[in-house]
Amino acid sequence: MNLEDKILEISESFYEEMIAIRRHLHMHPELSFKEYNTSAYIKSLLDQWSIDYTDNWVETGIIAEVSGEKQSDKVTYLRADIDALPILEVEGRSYGSTTANVMHACGHDVHSTSLLGAIKILHDTKTEWGGTVKCIFQPGEEKLPGGASLMIKEGIFKNTKAKSIVGQHVHPPLEVGKVGFCEGPYMASADELHITIKGQGGHAALPEDYNNPIVASSKFIVELEKLAKENHEENNPIVLCIGKINSDGGATNVVPGQVFLKGTFRAMNEEKRFKVHDLIKEMAMKISRETNTEIDCQILVGYPVLNNDPIITSKVRAFAEELIGDENVVTLERRMTSEDFAFYTHHIPGCFYRLGTRNEARNIVAPVHTPEFDVDEHCMKIGAALMAY
Repeated sequence: MNLEDKILEISESFYEEMIAIRRHLHMHPELSFKEYNTSAYIKSLLDQWSIDYTDNWVETGIIAEVSGEKQSDKVTYLRADIDALPILEVEGRSYGSTTANVMHACGHDVHSTSLLGAIKILHDTKTEWGGTVKCIFQPGEEKLPGGASLMIKEGIFKNTKAKSIVGQHVHPPLEVGKVGFCEGPYMASADELHITIKGQGGHAALPEDYNNPIVASSKFIVELEKLAKENHEENNPIVLCIGKINSDGGATNVVPGQVFLKGTFRAMNEEKRFKVHDLIKEMAMKISRETNTEIDCQILVGYPVLNNDPIITSKVRAFAEELIGDENVVTLERRMTSEDFAFYTHHIPGCFYRLGTRNEARNIVAPVHTPEFDVDEHCMKIGAALMAY
């Protein structure tokens, strides 16, 4: 039996256990940086399988390690995230979340289970390969500053010979049985805009006594839209969007003193990203002068651009074609969504690919970050097998 068939056979034999693991994780989700029970559960499985690991990375993170028996000093990393989202899951699922208003609505339960499956496969085939695979179970992907950045700060790559890191993510638009790849800049940076515009409140019938910050905020939003269009290019896109607007009061005849705006800024190029930061701040100063208001413009720097190294991504794609057939491997478009896996790709070459989870016949079609999200669990056979292979 060749290695590809052996890996697929082990993944198949481990499938029922993967279902049980995934459903346990799905039923007991925990929010970012609070994944204490999740971490303990994963460690209990690693202990049961006699897999070496280090723990307490950013408190709840784990790095498991499997070494092959053939001579090699190569090191690579595989990564899964373990946190859930503050979402109330739809009712009626036997494996639904038992934690109020917390749900694995982004598939991190699947990512963790697939990586555990990959560890099982690697351990069972260690006589056939050489080198070391370090498997990251990472906390806090869904919340700034991102668990990846914190694990890097704590030294996961210190004194390592690692040449690559690979991660995968569930993808509801893609049919189960398929995987997708995109070389180069694949996912956008993500920064948060927190804008406070301070004017002078008062009675709406006495305009000489107030300076309406709502007018200034309207101008700010319009100018921001204009700035976004002027700096958006087909091959170098950006997104600037205000998603929330509020004030410290106000009524039909009451002008508030302050208006608060919150939004997001996405870019596909790091140089352009910080150039636009400067343009936003310059625009805020200009509108402040024109409207005689105080504008505090805070830009919280978040996840960087996720760069899929062309060489590593090409290799992983070729492995996928060998393992599951080139008819099941597709090319993906760039996305303006973001992922903290991006931090890893700014330290060592990386590949972040998509795992198909869709099954229209079973109505498994809902997008991530929704209460209805679910996966066709057969995806985990490929998720585990491909990460191992």
